[in-house]
Amino acid sequence: MNKNLQVLKYLFFDVVAAIMAWTSFYGFRKLYIESEKFGVAVPIEFDRKFFLGLTAITIFWISLYVVTGTYADIYRKSRLKELGQTLVICLIGVLMIFFSLLLNDIIVSYKTYYESILVLFCLQFFLTSSFRLILSSITNHRIHSRQIGFNTILIGSNENALKLFNEMDSQKKSWGNRFVGFVHVDETNGYSAQLREKLTHLGEIQEVRQIIEKYEVEEAIIAIESSEHGNIQKIVNELSDTSVIIKIIPDMYDILSGQVKMTSIFGAPLIEVSKSIMPAWESSAKRMMDIFISVIAMLVGSPIYLFLAIGVKLSSKGRIIYSHERIGIHGKPFYIHKFRSMYMDAEKTGPALSSQHDPRITPFGRFMRKVRLDELPQFYNVLIGEMSVVGPRPERQYFINRILEKAPHYRHLHKVKPGITSWGQVKYGYAENVDQMIERLKYDLLYIENMSIYVDLKILIYTVLIVLQGRGK
Repeated sequence: MNKNLQVLKYLFFDVVAAIMAWTSFYGFRKLYIESEKFGVAVPIEFDRKFFLGLTAITIFWISLYVVTGTYADIYRKSRLKELGQTLVICLIGVLMIFFSLLLNDIIVSYKTYYESILVLFCLQFFLTSSFRLILSSITNHRIHSRQIGFNTILIGSNENALKLFNEMDSQKKSWGNRFVGFVHVDETNGYSAQLREKLTHLGEIQEVRQIIEKYEVEEAIIAIESSEHGNIQKIVNELSDTSVIIKIIPDMYDILSGQVKMTSIFGAPLIEVSKSIMPAWESSAKRMMDIFISVIAMLVGSPIYLFLAIGVKLSSKGRIIYSHERIGIHGKPFYIHKFRSMYMDAEKTGPALSSQHDPRITPFGRFMRKVRLDELPQFYNVLIGEMSVVGPRPERQYFINRILEKAPHYRHLHKVKPGITSWGQVKYGYAENVDQMIERLKYDLLYIENMSIYVDLKILIYTVLIVLQGRGK
């Protein structure tokens, strides 16, 4: 299963559809609209201007598809849902082209505007959706016939797990789950000998992250017993900062309360724990906003960078930039960059959090922290995609381990990219101990549950106010 190849197929046929649609529309304009306007047959000429326009239009459509998440999760596409999404995107794209390129074009009457929009939309939608329907139908056939599948683990080890596996394994059409084994949850319950005969026992729930990495797991289905329901939060916490799709078998209460949303007509009923915190278009907009702000901050703020670099160098001996490992999205480590605000070897006795009157902080470092200017080099981390401008502050693994002892739900922060500023940072600034870090955690969790461009803008405004008023700590 080659995801990159599948994306390339979609890209290729989307490009072909865009070229065919615009070329056909160009011919329609020449043969029908312009010929009627001038009273003579207007020849179709494929000149330099046409090819420049064709290139620009094709790039526009591909960019629009990328921004709206068309090429994400390329193998899990519902044909009906994709048809509806293609219709909406094509309508939006055609309207954008009309108001930017065609509004001042040659017309016979105002009726020409409606004809242009209708013809361009029909061409673009019909060609794009036709190619995509063929691709997705081929993919669905390969999934149903078990030619391709998604590595899946079964979390559970007794009757419910065995029943679910038998149900899914006996279906004539596969829904893409290729079971690599099961994970044991509760030591007191043991596990089914029948299940052990059919599936490999991969290990305990505490080892699930290593299991996911080893077997390249894409989906996890939780099928535990009623007596084990107290472990659901523990299981979800273990899986929350991974890229794995989580599904849970519902009980009758879930079904009666309307919590079970069907993902297929013939497949086993499962509740999918949604990981799409923001719509695809809004995630793309957030990323573009990150890039724009980072470029502006690094270019316009270059004199400030120079001033701070000189200040750090004169304040104490040592490096200007301090780089240290932090944990980012999905628990992946990366190196964060800051202007050094402490004396060298400040942590020679081991990792320690800073406090308001921390003697390790230099006088110039204290000024930088007040106005948050020590964080400026992190715009480079944002630019290369390791961080976002707004998001939970990244922590070191040492402190994450201490936080997890008291607050296992901290792993949920790893569902998103860490940020330079956050709601928790606005409220608390630099946490002085683990308890404050846990207190700050609830604001970051609330941010994740309410992520949007609007919320990001509000946090940015409050951050700017803190910088201007020097209220950081």
